[in-house]
Amino acid sequence: MNLEKTRLKLGMVPLIDAAPLVVAKERGFFAEMGLDVELSREASWASIRDKVAVGALDGAQMLAPMPLAMSLGLSPIRVPMAAGMALNLGGNTITIGNALWERMEAADPDSMAAVPVSARALKRVIEADKNCGRAPMTFATVYPYSSHAAELRLWMEAAGIDTRKDVALTVVPPPQMISFLSAGNIVGYSVGEPWGSLAARMNLGRIAATSRDIFAGRLEKVFAVTQGWAESHPETHLAVLQALISAAQWCDDNRSELAELLAQPQYVNAPLDALLAPLLGEHGLPRDLITFHAHAANFPWRSQAMWHLEMMKRWDMAPAGLDTRSAAEAVFRPDLYRVAALALGLRVPLTDYKTEGAHAGPWTLLKATRPMEMGADLLLGGATFDPFTSRIIASAPAARTESGDLT
Repeated sequence: MNLEKTRLKLGMVPLIDAAPLVVAKERGFFAEMGLDVELSREASWASIRDKVAVGALDGAQMLAPMPLAMSLGLSPIRVPMAAGMALNLGGNTITIGNALWERMEAADPDSMAAVPVSARALKRVIEADKNCGRAPMTFATVYPYSSHAAELRLWMEAAGIDTRKDVALTVVPPPQMISFLSAGNIVGYSVGEPWGSLAARMNLGRIAATSRDIFAGRLEKVFAVTQGWAESHPETHLAVLQALISAAQWCDDNRSELAELLAQPQYVNAPLDALLAPLLGEHGLPRDLITFHAHAANFPWRSQAMWHLEMMKRWDMAPAGLDTRSAAEAVFRPDLYRVAALALGLRVPLTDYKTEGAHAGPWTLLKATRPMEMGADLLLGGATFDPFTSRIIASAPAARTESGDLT
């Protein structure tokens, strides 16, 4: 492999799903590909966005919707992006502060006893506040164009809450969520682990729902570079993707050791037990809260990019007339992933799209180089997203073998 560049600076945010980047460096997967990589721990997603856009970083861990927003000029900097792989599935939690949790329990104890907790009780608290003339409560997400914001909105909307009028949404960097909650600046938040469950273990709040409850099997983070960088460094880009895919496989199989790597100050800098809980499914968290490689976790499904873009349109964050399929195809690059994964001898999907939300349990993707075992991919409320029509259809899903994937 004739690498155009061997010394790289890649960005990460201190979260568990930065794991493939950390492991690729610490366990030598980058070095095996001839790469000398410096990982830059960034304070926020805005910092990641800006530094990749101006070339201060060669590439970075990004929220799945972020390169879409950057390419479309929906964020402050417009630059065409390329996302050649995903880094994980799931891994987010919605945390409610203790004071609001107690009000919700008093308002609707039945819904608060359910798992996951419904936002129905929150709806009643909001109505009570309106009747008293109180200002909307403030919840935090990590970035406007994020799965965290989408999950929080969908969780609330399922109970009839208008997230554009009934609540105020603000942006807080992931490691600062706990301090903002403790100070009373926000009443709850949606964030990647470990910053949700850690607040619960510090007795500052409770987890109401996880990303698995809202959209199981959803891509969470991607590795992205500018389109110009990808075009100028094709062999280097391929080497990075291969190293990260191998590292993601390692993450699924070595979770206890992974927690020790992530706990280091230069990475997530969190207590070891706080990292073990979401990785191993302890303290009430599901074992499959975060998946790094299994179930085609690294494949950049264009159907999921389309779903994110349709959600942006729903919340007036993207033009109503946006062609979501064309936008998805310009940014999410399964063609790049296939080249990297096939070189490693791995199975790959032979379709870029699948019906999202169609499976209540394990299923098998047959449109692949070899059949691939997949996991549940339910959407909250049982809806499905049809990439043929770009429509979200309210229907009851049922587990089945093949999902009618596009080719």
